[in-house]
Amino acid sequence: MKILSRYLIKTYLAITSTCLAAFVSIYLVIDFLERYAKFSRAGAANSDIFLYFICKTPEILFQTTPMAVLMGTILTIGTLSKNSEITAMRSSGASLLQIGKPLLAIATTISLSLLFMQEFITPLANEKMNYLEEVVIKKNGKAAFFRRNNIWHKNDNLILQAKLFNPDTSTLSGITIWETDKGTKPLARTDATSATPAQGGWQLHEVTKRAFTASGVVQSNVQEYMFVKIDLGTADLKDAAQAVDDMGFTALYRYVANLRDNGFDTTPYITLLHSKISLPFAAVVMAFMGIPFSLRDGRSAGMGAGIVFSIMIGFSYFIINSLLISLGQAGAIYPLIAAWTANIIFAAAGLWFTLTVDG
Repeated sequence: MKILSRYLIKTYLAITSTCLAAFVSIYLVIDFLERYAKFSRAGAANSDIFLYFICKTPEILFQTTPMAVLMGTILTIGTLSKNSEITAMRSSGASLLQIGKPLLAIATTISLSLLFMQEFITPLANEKMNYLEEVVIKKNGKAAFFRRNNIWHKNDNLILQAKLFNPDTSTLSGITIWETDKGTKPLARTDATSATPAQGGWQLHEVTKRAFTASGVVQSNVQEYMFVKIDLGTADLKDAAQAVDDMGFTALYRYVANLRDNGFDTTPYITLLHSKISLPFAAVVMAFMGIPFSLRDGRSAGMGAGIVFSIMIGFSYFIINSLLISLGQAGAIYPLIAAWTANIIFAAAGLWFTLTVDG
């Protein structure tokens, strides 16, 4: 590695790390001030509150890293320009590509790290964070923690709906099963208070079955137990118990495939699935745009200007991206386009800045 590249990487890492630490610290302080009094009134121990914010840190890192990379890029180039080091590099024959390549390599590594973190670290941390907030701090109990997940599952001519899945006991509660004909006309309805997994299906408890006849008469039958053959595994339910936004790419892909196989509309989730890939690469897009942007005339006016420019660009990216993701989830834009358009727009802006840099 050339001396110039090593120097650029060292400077870039130092400034970007400082920016990231500042963003994370500001985020944590604001969130701490907002939540600490609320958690304390709920009787939470300081150790649980501390663990809560530790678990939240990966999510904060994921959200703030692209802006930190952009600010680090602009401040690095701005600092080097202020010290006439960029001028010296250009005078000695260093091209924009040679100056920007080490920075882009670091940004690409950061994007890949974010991709890894989103897949393997953030989902587990968010699950633990939500558990601490709902069960340990708010004392809602484990059942309440999973109550928000209204479970639907279609299997051949059976449609199952359950209000609650308790992963500790592998028990479904509040169950309704509709049996339909090929035209989705209901033939029978089965209600049960709970169900436990059995070989090849589920064992229903405290069952009431109502059959509908062609004449409109309802025949009711009450029994203590009933076996129903439904292809629904506890592993799938545990995935469903995790908030969709908190899932990694692989878990969300399985979830989308399951919904699609059961005939449900997956458009909102497909958009989110594509964004699981596009968002981590926002970091390298920010660096690609930040390098030529900060090299343009008048863009090295100082640290204050660099901070303002980076915040403006960063917020613009996240506003545009959020709007596009919302449109994609609503079905107004094709999911792949919705997830990647913001990256394409800002990468194109970076290309334009590159082509218009003096010299």
